Amino acid sequence: MIPRIYIPGDSGALALGAEKVAKAVRAELAERGIEAKIVRNGSRGAYFLEPMVEVATATGRVAYGPVKPSDVKSLFDCGFLTGGHHKRWLGAPDKIPFLARQTRLTFARCGVTDPLSLDHYKAHGGLKGLQNAVAITPADIVKQVTESGLRGRGGAGFPTGIKWKTVLDTSADRKYIVCNADEGDSGTFADRMIMEGDPFVLIEGMAIAGIATGATKGFIYIRSEYPHAVAVMQKAVEIARKVGVLGVNVLGSPNSFDMEVRVGAGAYVCGEETALLDSLEGKRGQVRAKPPLPAHKGLFGKPTVINNVISLASVPVIMDKGAAFYKDFGTGRSRGTIPIQIAGNVKYPGLYEAAFGMTLGEIVDDIGGGTATGRPVKAVQVGGPLGAYFPRALFDTPFDYEAFAAKDGLIGHAGIVVFDDSADMLKQARFAMEFCAIESCGKCTPCRIGSTRGVEVLDRLAQNVEPEKQIALVTDLCNTMKFGSLCALGGFTPYPVMSALNHFPDDFRPTPVAEAAE
Repeated sequence: MIPRIYIPGDSGALALGAEKVAKAVRAELAERGIEAKIVRNGSRGAYFLEPMVEVATATGRVAYGPVKPSDVKSLFDCGFLTGGHHKRWLGAPDKIPFLARQTRLTFARCGVTDPLSLDHYKAHGGLKGLQNAVAITPADIVKQVTESGLRGRGGAGFPTGIKWKTVLDTSADRKYIVCNADEGDSGTFADRMIMEGDPFVLIEGMAIAGIATGATKGFIYIRSEYPHAVAVMQKAVEIARKVGVLGVNVLGSPNSFDMEVRVGAGAYVCGEETALLDSLEGKRGQVRAKPPLPAHKGLFGKPTVINNVISLASVPVIMDKGAAFYKDFGTGRSRGTIPIQIAGNVKYPGLYEAAFGMTLGEIVDDIGGGTATGRPVKAVQVGGPLGAYFPRALFDTPFDYEAFAAKDGLIGHAGIVVFDDSADMLKQARFAMEFCAIESCGKCTPCRIGSTRGVEVLDRLAQNVEPEKQIALVTDLCNTMKFGSLCALGGFTPYPVMSALNHFPDDFRPTPVAEAAE
């Protein structure tokens, strides 16, 4: 039996040297005259162990990591092709504590299978959801998704089933499914991991969405900063089309659905669904006023479902295992699992899929291991650059939509960025305003002008110019932006600014220059 060696081709692993490791493994195989198959799988998401090399043995897969090119020769000397012990030995991947504690539904295959092998995908439960979907009516599919409690994983948390039902009930000669893969939030990488590590689950989810709503065409809108994801998705779509997963007769059924990959030009605002639609249509990405809703008049004026990657990739398991199975995970109105992305100044960065309900403290301290620097955690930003900063006093907050909203926060795309006690929260607030000013599409005044004025006000505050006046002014600006902006870019910028101001007031009252000199 030819040995199989798994070396991630995931962007995160590549950034940590996976390509050099793969090259060293190939050279060592050639030098020793050993025939082996190298599989470029996705990452399992434990980035503190990447590049993590795995080998399939008679007793199961054995992992080693983080592997450096200089480790390769000694790995072979230790018999790693049969699971031999080495200083990088980690044992069975699913027994590694960071991975063993997870509840992997959406990411069950990520890092396990060959991303571009449809046979491997099916061997690990793939296409069962689509097979079930083509055997029932569109209304029954929508009912299943609605009953599962699945909500948008891209930020807003809107019930997926309601959005699908709106499109299903809207008459039109053409309907569309649009996948929002413009993953632009800081500290987020779940969409990219799925597209690079398990692309067929996204294709399957989009096909189910198409059949459920009567849409016959789909588009995946991927940010240009994800070249590896673009390449993998394009190849996966071609493979799916050739074998009838996509096309005029999906899996031999009367249902027609096809899709293509489109690449965005790098604007953060195109993560907002209507700006994304304008970009897809070849226009400048600007936010549209609502109504009409995209579900009624979306892409090219036709009814359109717009869902995030993780939302769509979660659908196959619902259609395979049933709504009750999926709904059994989670808490309150937050059902199922959520891929939490742990980043920033943290000891164990990576993706951790778990049911809703864990506390923020458990995620940061127990799973993330605290800060990488060993200093105390000062703040955690949840939900990307527009998310609120939570102090340790709020670490008992359960990770669910309503609990975070009650504390003036948002889960967003579930990205968590950790900061230690050296962080200056006034500078972080200024960054939020500056980010908004740079990324604003310019269509509405509160966002376009408010963010620019916000930077100026915070700069005056940093210079200790009438601090109380500046604090009152930035508070008023945030109130105007929150309630007057056309979309979430301007509307959510106040979250990081005001949370930093409210929870870390000392950082907003700099020591006067004269006092500092004394």
